[in-house]
Amino acid sequence: MKALILVDIQYDFISGGALAVPEGETIIPTVNQLQQHFDLVIATQDFHPADHGSFATNHPGKNPGEVTDLNGLPQILWPVHCVQGTRGVDFVEELNMEKVEKIFPKGTDKGIDSYSGFFDNGHKKATGLGDYLKEKGVKEVFVVGLATDYCVKFTALDALELGFETYLIKDASRGVNLQPGDVEKAIKELDGQGVKIVESKSILA
Repeated sequence: MKALILVDIQYDFISGGALAVPEGETIIPTVNQLQQHFDLVIATQDFHPADHGSFATNHPGKNPGEVTDLNGLPQILWPVHCVQGTRGVDFVEELNMEKVEKIFPKGTDKGIDSYSGFFDNGHKKATGLGDYLKEKGVKEVFVVGLATDYCVKFTALDALELGFETYLIKDASRGVNLQPGDVEKAIKELDGQGVKIVESKSILA
């Protein structure tokens, strides 16, 4: 069975959001079309408490983009985003959620960030997504969403590590590009690790 994983298509990651991914909202029509070609559609949701350790405001004197130590792991500091109970945490209204069978929240522990939909950044706790997919008999995982160079990348790498045949649908994902070239670098890394890089037309055709 094939599963489509929609990574963090939330208001704070599109234009006008607290951590806007350039052109983030432009993937939504393609993502909605893709869903019709999969038996199983899953969504991940960045779901932070307000005192999350990845927020620059929770580190006096630090600014977004700087790197600090968070409980022994290097942590990029971000603007406050996807806080539980705010509009920014919600899925974008134009995103079709009717086919989504289950939502996996991540980043809920203030002491550790979680880019991947499968594990936190230290691989200390699992979200349950891996077990869920295996229970459903999923062999192939296709990843789309925001952002290519962070949450999409780490979700794809963890899927691969868990033994799933893993695909990145490149044109149905967008990146932050905190440093110029980050997206290209992420795609190259995924390709080098064994993730298959595809375009949506190969599925929609």
